[in-house]
Amino acid sequence: MTARGVAFGAGLRYRAGMSDYAPPDTPLAVLHADHEVLAVDKPAGLLSVPGKGPELADCLLARVQAAFPTALLVHRLDRDTSGVMVFALSPHAQRHLGLQFEKRQVRKTYVARVQGHLEPKAGSVDLPLIVDWPNRPRQKVCHETGKAAVTDWRVQRRGAGESRVKLMPRTGRSHQLRVHMRALGHPILGDPLYAEGAAAEAPRMMLHAEELRLRHPDGGAGIRFRATAPF
Repeated sequence: MTARGVAFGAGLRYRAGMSDYAPPDTPLAVLHADHEVLAVDKPAGLLSVPGKGPELADCLLARVQAAFPTALLVHRLDRDTSGVMVFALSPHAQRHLGLQFEKRQVRKTYVARVQGHLEPKAGSVDLPLIVDWPNRPRQKVCHETGKAAVTDWRVQRRGAGESRVKLMPRTGRSHQLRVHMRALGHPILGDPLYAEGAAAEAPRMMLHAEELRLRHPDGGAGIRFRATAPF
């Protein structure tokens, strides 16, 4: 099978899996709540926002708004990624926080388990990304039409044919961490789009948004939200 055939098949499997969407039935895990900002720990397997059709209506945004009716979306995490997500609790906060994400002022730290022993102990990936239209929602590296994407990484430990790494994206492209790790030859374990063979057999995608640092919309003080990885 050609490389394109493999990619297309993976895309079909992913979209087919969405029709069998079975989000986890777990209580809302609130990390922080005040008059402007809400931070929660998103479970893996739950959409950030609703998909098309009633079968994809259950999502983190809906669950958050059931408890915090004024909550507004600021950013997203992939369905299979767990970890810290921030919501605004007023239009002012949404504008303020959204601008921080747009201007790349938010500091993000992820934890991942990847296939193989990643060498050296730290480095950066600077590879432009763009949607792979025939195989969407997959993304791909493209030096001609891709948008700038940079990820810093640091190995925490290695063993048993895998590495545990910290990932610090400087940009926020779709699937950035997933594509960058695959491009290094070390796909994230359990990734339904970019891992193959043994790497795809993990019980979940081993990617977790561990920490967000940003400025509070009311006064601009620095705040940090953290959720420990469940793997």
